[in-house]
Amino acid sequence: MTLVDPANPPSRKAPLVWAIGAAIPWAVLAVGQVVWFVLDARLGWLHVLVAGVTLVGVVTFVVVAPLWRYRVHRWEVGAQAVYTRSGWLVQERRIAPISRVQTVDTHRGPLARLFGLADVTVTTASSAGAVRIVALDSEVADRIAAQLTDIASIGERDAT
Repeated sequence: MTLVDPANPPSRKAPLVWAIGAAIPWAVLAVGQVVWFVLDARLGWLHVLVAGVTLVGVVTFVVVAPLWRYRVHRWEVGAQAVYTRSGWLVQERRIAPISRVQTVDTHRGPLARLFGLADVTVTTASSAGAVRIVALDSEVADRIAAQLTDIASIGERDAT
C-alpha cells in the first residue's frame, strides 16, 4: 500500500490569520523600539541594527512563514485514518488510525473566531500526542468533528 499526501488545504483565510497572529508581537516590539529611540537616541547604530533585525523578523514570520505554512499544511479524513502534514521550517506528517481515536475537539481562538476559522484536535491512544487539523472554516471543522465522531464511535472497538 502506497501512502499519498493528504489533499485538503486549510482555509484560504489561514495565511492572513497566521500573518496577523505573528504581526502582533512584532508590532509590540517595534513600538518598544520607537519608545526606546525617543527616550534615548544615543547609539544610533544600535537602533539601526535592532530595527534591521526586527525588519528581517517581520518579513520572515509575517510574510514568508504564513505563505509557506499554507503550501505545506494538508489534512484528510479517510475511512481508516486521519492524515495531516504540518509545519513550515520543520515539517511533520501524522497518521492516526480511526480505531485509535478517543476524542475529537474543536478550538476557536479570538482571532480564528473573528475570521470564522477553527482547529480540530483528534486525541488518540498514542504517546505522540493529538493530531491537529488547523485553520479550517468553522463549518468544515464542525463537519469533520461530526464525521470523525461518527466514524470512531466505539461500539465493538476500544480505542485504548
